[in-house]
Amino acid sequence: MKVIGVTRGEDGPQLLERERPSPDPGEALVRTLRVGVDGTDHEVLSGSHGGFPDGADHMVLGHEAVGVVEEPNGTGLEAGQVVAPTVRRKPNGETNEYFRRGEPDMAPDGEYTERGIVGDHGFMAEYFTSPADFLVPVPESVAEYGFLVEPLSITEKANEHAYATREPFDWRPESACVLGNGSLGLLTLWMLDQEYDRTYCVGRRDRPDPTVDIIDEIGSTYVDSRETPVDELPEAHEAMDYIYEATGFAPHAFQTVKALDQNGVGVLLGIPEPWEFEVDGGSLHNDIVLHNKCLIGTVNSHVSHFEDAVETLQEIPEWLLDDLVTTVTDPEHVEAAFEDGDDQIKAVVEFDSL
Repeated sequence: MKVIGVTRGEDGPQLLERERPSPDPGEALVRTLRVGVDGTDHEVLSGSHGGFPDGADHMVLGHEAVGVVEEPNGTGLEAGQVVAPTVRRKPNGETNEYFRRGEPDMAPDGEYTERGIVGDHGFMAEYFTSPADFLVPVPESVAEYGFLVEPLSITEKANEHAYATREPFDWRPESACVLGNGSLGLLTLWMLDQEYDRTYCVGRRDRPDPTVDIIDEIGSTYVDSRETPVDELPEAHEAMDYIYEATGFAPHAFQTVKALDQNGVGVLLGIPEPWEFEVDGGSLHNDIVLHNKCLIGTVNSHVSHFEDAVETLQEIPEWLLDDLVTTVTDPEHVEAAFEDGDDQIKAVVEFDSL
């Protein structure tokens, strides 16, 4: 079967051939429909994030996937059922306390593998197998966009954890800001715009630009960080009750604190490379303490977040989904899905259709 992978010593996606997998007991065989490409895939290709399966000379890419159950194999799933796979798996197939609790997303390094990212082959293949416990049903009505369940699940978890920090008191947020106008940032912006009175999105694009057009259509305010740095948001617009960082730009972690309003919370999702710069630690510490601010980090997600993401996906307007997906290509022309450019928002590798 055809797969898209990266081999040791290379830094680009390659069309490879592998044998079609056979499901083990408790696993289903899934026929892949579509796999999304995101920043993590680019980081895996460059070698700045992730790692190959033990002893393998290549790794199959892809962690944002949707497929159709080809062989249920006694799992209780039905043939023809559309599913989205979660990403984290048990290391060496051996369970641990995090998986037993249903919280693999909270496991530390070494206590998990991630399909298509670290230690395990991904889903960018004509077929893949997975334990049924890690396959989340997706309605056929949104199967075309089912690969977005995984990125949406990341935001579902981030919001859940951020809001949980405010549960001990009567928090009434009105303003929210997303740092980053990539596909994840734009999806998150739409989600937050359903709940907050005023929303903002920070980017580094000149008009006209397709991502800025989407921000305008959502009804949010676009902020060019080259003109208004994040820590100047309160003076230029307003202090934010909630900030969602999806850039991986390390200074944003500290600028976020200053941009937050009293009792505000910021959640960090970007993964920057090592970066040294000066920070006024005393002022930062005082600001967090004296104004009851909170800064948290979050990564990955688990089944309940995927289930919430499926519900959210069904609510997203069709115009937004259509505008987000700027490239759909087949495995033979996969390079187009990994091209960067101002017109590229979300790229998809399509293996099959319903």
